Amino acid sequence: MSMKKVSVIAAAVAATLSAGSALAGDVEFNGYMRAGTAVSSNGVGDVSFADKRGIGRLGNESDNYSEFGLAKNLKVNDEQTWRIESMIAAGRDGAQGWEDGQVNIAQFAVKAKGVLEFDRDATLWAGKTYYQRKDIHITDFYFLNTSGTGGGVENISIGEQKLSVALLQDGETAKEKAGYIADVRLANIGLWEGASLELAAAYNFETAVDGKDSKGKDGVLGTAIVHQGLSNGFNQTVLQYGTAGYGVQAANLWGAGAYYDRSGDHNDAKGYRVLNWGVINLGESWEMGHQLAYLAGNDIGTSKVDIHQYSVVARPMYKWNDTMRTVFEAGYNAGKNDSETDFATSKFTISQAWAMGDSFWSRPEIRVFGSYLKDHEGKNAALGNKDNDLRFGVQVEAWW
Repeated sequence: MSMKKVSVIAAAVAATLSAGSALAGDVEFNGYMRAGTAVSSNGVGDVSFADKRGIGRLGNESDNYSEFGLAKNLKVNDEQTWRIESMIAAGRDGAQGWEDGQVNIAQFAVKAKGVLEFDRDATLWAGKTYYQRKDIHITDFYFLNTSGTGGGVENISIGEQKLSVALLQDGETAKEKAGYIADVRLANIGLWEGASLELAAAYNFETAVDGKDSKGKDGVLGTAIVHQGLSNGFNQTVLQYGTAGYGVQAANLWGAGAYYDRSGDHNDAKGYRVLNWGVINLGESWEMGHQLAYLAGNDIGTSKVDIHQYSVVARPMYKWNDTMRTVFEAGYNAGKNDSETDFATSKFTISQAWAMGDSFWSRPEIRVFGSYLKDHEGKNAALGNKDNDLRFGVQVEAWW
């Protein structure tokens, strides 16, 4: 291709983008970040302990993490809205002022609402996206997360319910690009007053790679979420059951969606978990978030072991005024892992914080905290080869 032709194409693209920008309005800037550091009484530095998804994240996050997103709505006419979404993400230790590392293109997708004549409220999409992720904020636990590259249709009306279908790629390594997730969800199923049900099914399968399949069996993950609105907040109860690679995920405090394992080690695995979480107001000055979880699985790994664990986390917050608050978080996580070893860990954190608003969800929030960490089964390297440690630190968390 000649240089002149390249220049003509570049000019045409620039003109198109310029025209689109003029018609579309402002670009939206959104994102998330957290950063901070802590000092350990045992001298191990700013090192996270155990699993924050089991004992809570407040005062127990040693990494810096950031997401920066740009989005733009392109309204074609009164019936159609086209949206471009993009986001980069990066995680670092935060140990130095300049840190090299990879930056992930977390999202890059186009979403078009109103283009399907049979349902103008439905959204057609393709690209790479955070696909209807479900999480518990105080533990940073994404219990349903099939995010990735693919496409689908969201919010097809079936009476009062909304149906979403998607196909996403899920190759575990560069040599396993033939893995996929078929994701089907039905939301807004009415129950009793203030309550609704959402059902989700993810089927993880693969096509042959170089004429042969991997050793891992296809996996199925079923999810039911009961959302209860309350006069002073909300509560959710989540039931999940998985087979094969999804079985080992459901039996652990991992994200559920990306397959992680096609080795065949967990082909006979079956797992389930029961979660309850929510946020409520406790009077004019108090709010509290919580997580209750029980997880169990059978025939995990090559040794076909049975595992189980439970988690209790509570984060009450006292609001001194519209800006200053004192936040407490206590968590306990115990059970038997796939090495058939008993474990039990706990954490208690007290944090003095200042936020841009008085809500539990108000961010940015700047925190000064102290945490007591405990391994109830013995010495732990993350605690300086002792069974407990004190941490003192500062952190900021923000979303916008």
